[in-house]
Amino acid sequence: MNVQPDPDGKDWTWVLDERCHECGFDTRSPSRSQLAPLTEDLTVRWVDAMRSTDLPRVRPAPAVWSPLEYACHVRDLFALASVRVVLMLSEDGPRFANWDQDEAALADDYSSQDPAFVREQLESTGREFAAVVAAVPPDAWGRTGLRGDGAAFTVESFVRYLLHDPAHHLTDVTGQRWD
Repeated sequence: MNVQPDPDGKDWTWVLDERCHECGFDTRSPSRSQLAPLTEDLTVRWVDAMRSTDLPRVRPAPAVWSPLEYACHVRDLFALASVRVVLMLSEDGPRFANWDQDEAALADDYSSQDPAFVREQLESTGREFAAVVAAVPPDAWGRTGLRGDGAAFTVESFVRYLLHDPAHHLTDVTGQRWD
């Protein structure tokens, strides 16, 4: 029987200051010009990971998401990130509502979605986010936005912070670290 994973209440903004000890991803490493290609690379890796799994709905443990559930999460994260970066570029200091990833997984029933369709959506949202990142004007990387809990981000720190999530969850799914 699958149970809902414990809600992740950690403040992951620390990944902006150091390499993640769990997955090995270092948000500080890529240059700005590498952020869009990194997004594209992460998208390709996710699509490949979903193609290569014979059992996308199988959880490694009852309270750990399946590859399909992680893929749905990453798909939704890319879509949300595109909207938020566009808002930061078009508004002064927008404040973002909290996004409860655990509630989204339940409300959208991640575990019962069609893996092939999720793969297509993930590819689409990942490429869209890469295009948004590629289009950030050089003088706009410092524009700001506030997360619902008050955490302040620039466009650059938000993109770096965001990219850790699909990288980290790719490690969860494939076991391959980034270091």
